Amino acid sequence: MRVEQECASLADSNFSPAYFRNATAYGVSRRLRADIVVNNLVGHALTTGKVLLQSDGSPWRPLVHIRDIIQAFEAALVAPREIIHNQAFNVGRTSENFQIRDVANLVAEIVPNCEVAFASGASADARDYRVDFGKIERTLPGFRPTWTLRRGIEELYQAYRAGGMTREEFMGPRYYRLRTIQGLQTRGLLDEKLRRIQSPGIAPGLPSGQP
Repeated sequence: MRVEQECASLADSNFSPAYFRNATAYGVSRRLRADIVVNNLVGHALTTGKVLLQSDGSPWRPLVHIRDIIQAFEAALVAPREIIHNQAFNVGRTSENFQIRDVANLVAEIVPNCEVAFASGASADARDYRVDFGKIERTLPGFRPTWTLRRGIEELYQAYRAGGMTREEFMGPRYYRLRTIQGLQTRGLLDEKLRRIQSPGIAPGLPSGQP
């Protein structure tokens, strides 16, 4: 919010910022994250046989496939300036607001041999919200989201299977942002402000060769 406010103060005839507030993303990507709800539920279902809920399942979430987010950015880049100039857009579809329990039930319907289960200590989640995407649906030319939650779950399931995803790999640090950050800090590659620690002899801004 503060970045939007600061950028808005700079908007003029030579600078047209636009602000995209993405719904909760999901979908297959080269740098997969398993700590976002749909990716997480499908991964647990496939590798453990349980669609594991971390809450009581009642909270609402707006969901959007990564490819629809990309499509929104593409549409904004070629949109008439007067439409996107200093404007904020919620990115997603109003029809893609779901309660988490409904997401879990749909995962259980698509992934064979699994059941919905609750994690130890699962309780109500304060992050409970629905989003109106009417503005982007009405005003951004060329924005035509095509992904549904069902199609996205099917894609994730097939991709996890094709990649041979195992429980050990899925639960390890590779696909979880916080675990990855903690691992980089343990290896001395990030400081306490999450800035990369420069290795001796490596020019600033160049990769150190570390993963």
